Amino acid sequence: MADKSTALEYKGHPLRRKDNLIYFGSMEDKYIIQLQIMDTKKVKDLDVATKVSVQLQLTDPAAKSRDRVVKKTEKDSLYAALDVANIWLERALTQR
Repeated sequence: MADKSTALEYKGHPLRRKDNLIYFGSMEDKYIIQLQIMDTKKVKDLDVATKVSVQLQLTDPAAKSRDRVVKKTEKDSLYAALDVANIWLERALTQR
């Protein structure tokens, strides 16, 4: 397992990837973002995301899985999805 100095981060929040799912944020916080790559296309020899689902979710383990999703949208690139994810996560974590 990677230590904190080598863990991948984006704008101060940790990123974790498992196959086509990317988790943005910390499970220790009240909210986390789930990014799911729905579709890709080949650009030269790289797979580039062309459809990404973004969900702001509660991290409360007592909540039912369908009740955890607070907001959701779809974007046409990973960059656009991360941009929205960062805004949503920052707003959710700063509201009281």
